[in-house]
Amino acid sequence: MFEGPVQDLIDELGRLPGVGPKSAQRIAFHLLAADPADINRLQEVLQTVKQGVAFCDVCGNVASDTRCRYCSDARRDPTLVCVVEEPKDVLAVERTREFKGRYHVLGGALDPLAGIGPDTLRIRELLARLGGTGPAADETEISEVIIATDPNTEGEATATYLVRLLRDFPGLSVTRLASGLPMGGDLEFADEMTLGRALAGRRAL
Repeated sequence: MFEGPVQDLIDELGRLPGVGPKSAQRIAFHLLAADPADINRLQEVLQTVKQGVAFCDVCGNVASDTRCRYCSDARRDPTLVCVVEEPKDVLAVERTREFKGRYHVLGGALDPLAGIGPDTLRIRELLARLGGTGPAADETEISEVIIATDPNTEGEATATYLVRLLRDFPGLSVTRLASGLPMGGDLEFADEMTLGRALAGRRAL
């Protein structure tokens, strides 16, 4: 334990996701040794992020205006919507260069133990988009919703909940990202659930 502001800084850094106690110490002492101009620049960026970054009125993604770059891009297919948990998931899908539609960011996944229920997520906004109301009222009618929540307990619970809500929309196709074996992996090291899903989702060649 260190004294005063140094320990306070370590404690605050340790609260960040993915930063353990040792990493927090290293970052704290790096900041202590940094040039004052670098610290000022970091402070300004943090303040700008908190004050200047908004969320898209339509999809909930990080944006610098009322609509994000994907919702305002006329070249993207408005009839196809990919539902993800967080803004970082949008980037993951974009890296594939396979998806040309638009997005809907839920802002998390269902987790009753952590107090995250349906009302906490942007599910109402998704239903409004499908109903042709809200900020996306000028969009073409959505024909397919791809559920791309994480393949863990919370993500699966969220996907199941969404499927129940969406299956009654007439003419709407609801799909889920396929789960299977990673490229370059060995069959013997795959867990039972992944291998089982790969078998269930097999396709003809």
